[in-house]
Amino acid sequence: MQYVIFDDPVIRPSLLPLTYTRPVSGVRVGILTLHEKWERHLGEACGHLTQPYLQKLYPFTLAAEALACFLNGAVCAHPSLLQALGSLAPHEALVQEGVVLAAHGTRAQVEALLRGDRQGWTVRTHVPPVTVIRKVWHIFQRNGDEIAADFALLTAGRRSAPIADPHTIVYHPDQVFLEPGVQIKAAILNAEPGPIYLGRDAQIHEGAIIRGPFAMGEGAAVSFAAKIRGGTTVGPYCKAGGEINNSVLFANSNKSHDGFIGNTVLGEWCNLGADTNTSNLKNNYGNVKVWSYPDERFEDAGLQFCGLIMGDHSKAGINTMFNTGTVVGIGANIFGAGYPGKFVPSFSWANPEGPGTGFSLYRLDKFLDMVEHVMGRRHQPLDDPTRAMLKNVYSQTTRYRQYFD
Repeated sequence: MQYVIFDDPVIRPSLLPLTYTRPVSGVRVGILTLHEKWERHLGEACGHLTQPYLQKLYPFTLAAEALACFLNGAVCAHPSLLQALGSLAPHEALVQEGVVLAAHGTRAQVEALLRGDRQGWTVRTHVPPVTVIRKVWHIFQRNGDEIAADFALLTAGRRSAPIADPHTIVYHPDQVFLEPGVQIKAAILNAEPGPIYLGRDAQIHEGAIIRGPFAMGEGAAVSFAAKIRGGTTVGPYCKAGGEINNSVLFANSNKSHDGFIGNTVLGEWCNLGADTNTSNLKNNYGNVKVWSYPDERFEDAGLQFCGLIMGDHSKAGINTMFNTGTVVGIGANIFGAGYPGKFVPSFSWANPEGPGTGFSLYRLDKFLDMVEHVMGRRHQPLDDPTRAMLKNVYSQTTRYRQYFD
């Protein structure tokens, strides 16, 4: 059986700006991305069926008439769902609350199903409840539970590397797992509230205090004297410091200095300057409104706590302050005193003290030069497919910059 993970056409726009630069299944929730969860549970590689401009970065081959099992990339894979997949016959689909979780058919048939054409399909709705990441804030809302689920998946039948440092204090050590190469010095790890997973070659520096559930990816680092609360993931090669609560850093992003972020999601290649802070609670304790890309307006998230959602390659200068529920697009550069707007368009320079809207255009050539330099510092080239993808996103987001001075 060939497995293909697809972008749900209804859910994907609600996960922008994060899904401008990756398939839905590239979103990280817990320790793993949604794609990695599927592959781990299935024990097989899965292809991507995504947007045409992204497909070149995620190629796969499937004959036109070939049958395959198509899996929703917004779904958090779970053993109970795998049992239902095992009995999925050709032209059968698993559907929960109107969302197609999985379908067995050809690519053309499944694409028609996703457009609402159920002709020729047998729909099964009696399936085990599963977690579906439908909104950007679901990423941090579900993160603690997904860390626990991924922890069980990744550590089953394995033994943790030891903590050699005699000055590190560990509470509930059977819920702490270290991959090879982890370095810890004089830290406090409290896994009583949830498990703590430390990826290969991760580093935790002196005086850091970490409460579970917590996860670090390969090569990630936690700065000295950091204070990290539960429900937080520091993705591969990220740097984390200051105070962090219930937040997710995808990969290669830095929040290494003092300052607070809470209920926040940072994409890849983001950087928050020293003393950057996010508000995650309104002064009146009311529900937070968050920018909706599908509706092009702010929607009530139904949350009391919601901080910052930041797309890939965006940066914030020192002392930047983000209001509750701020959404920053791709490739934004934010600096200056005061709060930027709660919706910062992609490829913009945002100076709250500037004239007019406070935004100006981030020229594409200058942006690409920055990306090449930043990625080069970590020995990752800006290849032609990635460059073409970023140019495409620049064109897609032009309308959000039409009012710039």
